[in-house]
Amino acid sequence: MTEVAGENYGAIDIVCNAFTPEAVNAGWMSVDPEFRKKVRVKDEYRDGVTPEDYISMMDRCGIERSLLIAQRSGDMRIKGSAHMPTDYIAGLIEAHPNRFSGMIGVDPSKIMESLAEVEHAVRDLGFVGAHLYPHWFDEAPDAAKYYPFYAKCCELDVPIQMQVGHCLVYNPHRRLPSVGHPICLDRIAMDFPDLKLIGIHIGYPWYEEMISVAWKHANVYIGLDAYAPKYWPEATRHYMNSFGQDKVIFGTDWPVVDPERAMNDIAHMEWKPNSKRKVLRDNALKLYRL
Repeated sequence: MTEVAGENYGAIDIVCNAFTPEAVNAGWMSVDPEFRKKVRVKDEYRDGVTPEDYISMMDRCGIERSLLIAQRSGDMRIKGSAHMPTDYIAGLIEAHPNRFSGMIGVDPSKIMESLAEVEHAVRDLGFVGAHLYPHWFDEAPDAAKYYPFYAKCCELDVPIQMQVGHCLVYNPHRRLPSVGHPICLDRIAMDFPDLKLIGIHIGYPWYEEMISVAWKHANVYIGLDAYAPKYWPEATRHYMNSFGQDKVIFGTDWPVVDPERAMNDIAHMEWKPNSKRKVLRDNALKLYRL
């Protein structure tokens, strides 16, 4: 059994990209080599890692399951956009059902087609939630064009995770605006009180704003991915170790954060016992019904 060091349970990573050689070579990833260098992806990993080798990494560091994203990075009619094929993610899950689950990306540039994709992924392929990159579509998360997807997630009774906070330059030929202020989730949470919303990437640099929205709304959660645990803000650490221990969930955003580095950082952090297990495992199990 894969276990967190010193614990009797495995962690769940709610944000993981299928960063495989096949995906890199096919152009399904939205990040270029310079971005991989900027976020310090190890040299031996920069051309991708096979699913089997990645599972070995998960085993070494105590991650039991990773949620793989069939991401939708922009309108495919625009140069620089990239989509991860749903069937490719489904194939990885079929090959490793005890280690991977799926998240279906949403594409508001083709709303009706994308809504059908979401329904197919959840009902037919067993995906456990939806995923949104609002910066790739140039509008904040509370824009009208996303609302059909929120309604669809309510209908399917699955959560949706979305990037909040600033965005980096993933490709110098396609610079994107930082549209994801966490306060945008406030309106969504009010309009869809039954929808589980996860603001991923911590909300940095507006992490206190993210905390305030999660504290206000029972249906808003915080994803801890995209930043190595060593650099998680003190306010976020306090929240997850106290009154927010039921509202914060671990992730890596691999390859942005190396899972072995993340779990090593976590091993050297101060935790309240109940908080650690909730953040690393139990909150994800409950939210995504794993």
